[in-house]
Amino acid sequence: MLKSFKYRLRPTKKQEKTLLAHIEECRLLYNQLVCSRVQAWEKNKESLSRYEQQATLPMLKQQHKSFSLVYSQVLQQVCQRVDWAFKGFFRRLKERKKTGEKAGFPRYKGQNRYDSITYPQFSNGCRLDEKGLRLGKIGCIRIVQHRPLEGMPKSCTLRRTATGKWFVTISCDIGDVSKKTDAGSAIGIDVGIEKFAMFSDETKIAHPRFFQKEEKALAKAQRKWDKVKKVSPKKREKARKTVARVHERICNRRHNFVHQEARKVVNKYGFIATEKLDAKKMQKNRRLSKSISDAAWFLFRHCLEYKAEEAGIGFKPVDPEYTSQDCSSCGHREKKALSDRVHHCKKCGYTADRDLNAAINILTLGLQSQAACLSESARRQA
Repeated sequence: MLKSFKYRLRPTKKQEKTLLAHIEECRLLYNQLVCSRVQAWEKNKESLSRYEQQATLPMLKQQHKSFSLVYSQVLQQVCQRVDWAFKGFFRRLKERKKTGEKAGFPRYKGQNRYDSITYPQFSNGCRLDEKGLRLGKIGCIRIVQHRPLEGMPKSCTLRRTATGKWFVTISCDIGDVSKKTDAGSAIGIDVGIEKFAMFSDETKIAHPRFFQKEEKALAKAQRKWDKVKKVSPKKREKARKTVARVHERICNRRHNFVHQEARKVVNKYGFIATEKLDAKKMQKNRRLSKSISDAAWFLFRHCLEYKAEEAGIGFKPVDPEYTSQDCSSCGHREKKALSDRVHHCKKCGYTADRDLNAAINILTLGLQSQAACLSESARRQA
């Protein structure tokens, strides 16, 4: 199992200049590799592979001496990124009829559109010690290591945020995680806009609405940025950073809230069932798109999933279809408008909060799906 650890970096001005130069060289190489693939197809109807493009790196280094300033494996990882971009394009092209998703041909990276570099082998080119993070062709950068690494480090990625902060993400192999034999209590979770989450045991999590609270500050910063767009570049950059800081503050608060709540759920329960919502499709609703984006349902489910896997407890996302319409007591299905916040079954008379009824149905579906998976795995072993 792989686990990533994110730390803040404190580079000197000289190191920051070197990092920015390395990112710029990687951006130019990325664009050149994309151009090579396009030209190879247009001229010879030939698809270049990652390894074919990696073999051209020595020649490119001779043509562009500045590429030699960057660590060799970092340049090889740029070839990997280009390969992932084209593979993703062809995958989306095949699935376009089913999902309706745009294929999105790989684009050239403009300035400020390429903000990270990766050392694919931690033991080769990078090392972490008491003084800081030592990187090939960059030097030792001071790191704020607020918690120790776990397992075996595999790779590290350096990234610059829109506000000019530097972070490193180190991916580690922490080995296999043993499943807990004592499952403990099970819970079903229904997420929403009015309440962030409703549990099947009637526990509620209030919606923090971070974007809504910062909306006025963001609008003020954006108006100021719009006024200085035609003034000096320094003032324009200063105003842009102000807008970026507001967005960063919203993002940090949302991430902290989601991680804290997910940790509480994983520590308390032994099995978690949640609904598998397609947030992208739901955001097409113009009236609710802003509230859905602010709720961060996908991030919450992602945190629950990997924290549950690390803790060795069960996690099951289920199809949310009809979970709000079906009665959790008798199973009778009855259509409801979104404004109907109370579930009242005309067949058995069961009355409950709409979200609570959905959470109980999600738990039932999750337990049924988990039991079916266990029986199938037992049958295959037998």
